[in-house]
Amino acid sequence: MDADRHEEKDLSAARLRRQLGETRELLGDHLSLYQIHSATVESGVLDDEEVLGELRALRAEGVAVGLSTTGPGQAATIDRAVATGLFDTVQSTWNLLERSAGEPLARAHAAGLGVIVKEGVANGRLTTRGAPPALAHAARDRGVTPDALALAAVLARPWAGVVLSGAATTVQLAENLAARTVTWDDEAEEALADLAEDAETYWARRAALPWA
Repeated sequence: MDADRHEEKDLSAARLRRQLGETRELLGDHLSLYQIHSATVESGVLDDEEVLGELRALRAEGVAVGLSTTGPGQAATIDRAVATGLFDTVQSTWNLLERSAGEPLARAHAAGLGVIVKEGVANGRLTTRGAPPALAHAARDRGVTPDALALAAVLARPWAGVVLSGAATTVQLAENLAARTVTWDDEAEEALADLAEDAETYWARRAALPWA
């Protein structure tokens, strides 16, 4: 928590080879999916033939390869990844506040990629501690917590294959799992449509959140 830098994004082939070796040491034959993280068009990783070559070789061994996206340019990154014809999965942020990746994720799904959704509760902004009034009210009406309703919105997307939970306690996990019992309908969609933020605004606010 006291680190000068909490995250280092190095998408080079050398780092990929090193980390893949470390992954194999830990997982052995159990490695079935390998993802490069925080890919963006601007990083150049999707045009780096050395990196792509390493991923093609890994895929030829029977390991699925994927990527995760980040930042306000997620849409362009997803479309560029699909165009490579290389990736089996894409992991992206989609939630009631940040919806910009929705259409490209639908296109990725249609192209045969598995879609993994992260940050469904917007790093705590869609939980009880930070829920906008409209979400808190809609959740109360349905007898669930705000995070359950927020995750139900993600689960309702026809392209969402896996929705990740960021729960850190058993109570949070139980609240998250309640999303499976919530019916997301047109009324909820309409009531919470105004929560959506511009992508640039969302990611600027996300960057300002404290590490906790």
